[in-house]
Amino acid sequence: QVKLVESGGGSVQAGGSLRLSCAASGDTISRFHMAWFRQAPGKERAGVVALDRVRSCTYPDSVAGRFTIYKDYSKTTLYLQMNTLKPDDTGMYYCAAALSSPDCSLNEVDYTHWGQGTQVTVSA
Repeated sequence: QVKLVESGGGSVQAGGSLRLSCAASGDTISRFHMAWFRQAPGKERAGVVALDRVRSCTYPDSVAGRFTIYKDYSKTTLYLQMNTLKPDDTGMYYCAAALSSPDCSLNEVDYTHWGQGTQVTVSA
């Protein structure tokens, strides 16, 4: 059973950067399809970007060129590098994992393991 723990959130001004981490224990993330989700205030949780087990995924237009998802060489931590942050990026960010899911899914029902979340606040 993999356990996921996010960190790295915080408060930044628009245009700033943050790097979120998702540390995995109990299993190696190389076995999992992974993704980052965001729940903005008053909204439902939505997918931000995915990292498939065997290939890269297309970045949604909302984050393309600004966000980068990657995992470390030891395959125990997933990262989300966020640059040129905007107020619309504000929300609780969750790391998610699944052993079996559609490739590059950003649908939360496809993921079975979740972290507790880390808060990102971007001020104008």
